[in-house]
Amino acid sequence: MIKDFFLDKIENAILSAINKNELGEMKDYTSGTLVIERPKNPDFGDYAVNVSSLARTARIAPPKIAEAIVANLNDNDNEYSVIGGFINFKTGKNLLTELVAEIFDKKENFGKPENVECEKIILEYVSANPTGPFHIGHGRWAAMGSVLANLLKFYGHEVYQEFYINDAGSQIQKLGKSLTIRIKQELGENVDFPTDELERKNYYPGEYLIPVAKKFLKEHAPTDDVKVLSDYAKKEMEALQKELLEHFRVHFDNFYSELELHKSGKVEECVNKLKASGKIYQKDGADWFKSSDYGDDQDRVIKKADGSNTYLTADIAYHIDKLERGFDRMINIWGADHHGYVARVKASIEALGYDPNKLEVLLGQLVNLVINGEEVRMGKRKNMVTLEDLIDEVGVDATRFWMSMRNIDTTLDFDIELAKTNTDENPVFYVQYAHARACSIMRNLVAEKLNTETGEKTPAPMTQKELDELINNFKPEIAAPTLDSAKQLLLKLEEYKNVIKTSAETRQVYTICRYVQELASEFHSFYNSNRVICDDKELMKSRIALVWAVKTVLRNAMEDILGVTAPQSM
Repeated sequence: MIKDFFLDKIENAILSAINKNELGEMKDYTSGTLVIERPKNPDFGDYAVNVSSLARTARIAPPKIAEAIVANLNDNDNEYSVIGGFINFKTGKNLLTELVAEIFDKKENFGKPENVECEKIILEYVSANPTGPFHIGHGRWAAMGSVLANLLKFYGHEVYQEFYINDAGSQIQKLGKSLTIRIKQELGENVDFPTDELERKNYYPGEYLIPVAKKFLKEHAPTDDVKVLSDYAKKEMEALQKELLEHFRVHFDNFYSELELHKSGKVEECVNKLKASGKIYQKDGADWFKSSDYGDDQDRVIKKADGSNTYLTADIAYHIDKLERGFDRMINIWGADHHGYVARVKASIEALGYDPNKLEVLLGQLVNLVINGEEVRMGKRKNMVTLEDLIDEVGVDATRFWMSMRNIDTTLDFDIELAKTNTDENPVFYVQYAHARACSIMRNLVAEKLNTETGEKTPAPMTQKELDELINNFKPEIAAPTLDSAKQLLLKLEEYKNVIKTSAETRQVYTICRYVQELASEFHSFYNSNRVICDDKELMKSRIALVWAVKTVLRNAMEDILGVTAPQSM
C-alpha cells in the first residue's frame, strides 16, 4: 500500500537522522509510532504524517524535526514537503502506474492481503425462532453476517457460517396450539385466538399459519395432537426460512438445533462440569453459576427450582461445543438487547477452562422502516412487516446493500421509496450505474458505429484483439498518459487494499458500502471531465485501462463481498 510505502520511507529517514545526530536528543525510534493520514486539503498532498509527537524526545521544534527527516529521504520519484510539524507526500508516477498494473495482474484477488495468519472462525448470526417469517431486523443480521463472512474469507480466514435454531423452548408448543386453531378454522369451526392480551401471548395469531393449515389438511387427517402439529409447523417454518435465506444470497454451512443439543446430553455435561469444579451453588432450590467470579455483574441461575434449564444453560453448552469442534474464534451477531448476556457467556467459557477472548459478539441496533417519510411500526406476531415483503418490494440487491451500509451499532432508517428509485440519491443504484457505465464504455470501444442516415459504418475505436492484448499483457507505462487527470481516482482504487484490511480486522462491513460509493463518485467525476474514447490512441488506451481497473474493483467489492449484482447495463 502507498501509505505503507510512505511510512517506511519516513521511518528509515528518522533512523538515518538519528544516526547522524540530526534529531536533537532523540536516540531511538519505535516503529509504528507515527500515523499516516489523508489531508483534508488535497493541495497539501496525497498523504501526510504529523511528527510533532517526536518533539518530546528530540527536544527540538516539530518543523525542525520534519525538515531533518525530509533531508534524509532517498526518493526521487515522489514529492515531499514540510508544513509546520507535518510532512506531506505526493505520489509519483511509478507508484501509480504500478498500482494499475497490480489490478490487471491480480484481478479478482486485488486487495487480498498476503501472509495473513489464518483463523478457523465460526460465525453465528440470525438464529431466529422457527415460529414464523423473518422480520426486517433478521434481514439486517442476515445481510451483515453474510457480507462479513465473505469479507473474512477474502481476507484469508476459514469461515464456517452457522444458524442456531432456537427450537427447544415453549414457543414450539405455542406454535402447535396456534396451528390447531387455524386448522379448526379451515374446517369451519367457530374458533379464534384469545382476545385477552396476556393470554394471547401464548399464541402466534399471524396469518402466515393459514397456508400451513391448508397444506396440513391436504396431507394429513385432522388432529388435535399438539405435539404432531408443533413438529409439522416447525418443519414448515424452517423450510420457509431456509428458502428465503437462499433467495437473499445468505448461505449457511449448518443449521444447529438447540433441541438436538439437549438430546445429546451436552447441556447436562456442562452443568456437571461446573458443579464438579465448584462453580455452582444452590439457593432457593435453584442452581446458580458463580459468573460474578469472572467479571459478570451478578451470579446467574442455570437450573430453576422446578428442574428446568434457563436459556443460559443451553448457550453455555453451545459455545463450549463450538470450541470443542476446533474453532479458533467465535463471532456472534446479536441484537443490542443482548448486551448484558455477553459477560455471562464469556464467564462460563472461562469457568470451563477456555479462553473467553475467543468469543466476539457484535451487538447491533434494529431497523426503522420508512415509507413515504413515516416510520412503520412492526409487531412480531401480527401485522408484521416481513423480510420477504421488503425483498419483494425493493429487490435483493437494494435490501442487502441498505441493510449493510450503516455501522452495526447505529439504528438504520431503511427508506423503501428511495431504495426503489433509479436516482443518484439511491446509493445502490449509484454504485451499480458506475459499473454499468464502465461496461458500456468497454462495449462502445469495440463496436462499429452506424450512420442511420447514410448507412455508412465507422470502424470501432479499438478491435477486440487490441483490447484483449491490452488486458492480458498490460504494461505499467500504458497508464502514464492519464496520471495527471485521474490521480484522485487512482488513489481511491489504491485505498481498497486498506479498506479490506481494516474492515476485516474491525468486523465493520459498512465501510465496504461507503468505499464503493466513494469509488463510484470519483469514477463519475473522471468520466464527466475526460473523454475516454478519443482520437489520441495512447491516451485512449491509458484511460481505457483505468476504466477496466475501476470496473474490476467495483465488481469484486459488489459481487464477491457485498453480495450485490454488478450489472453490465442499466
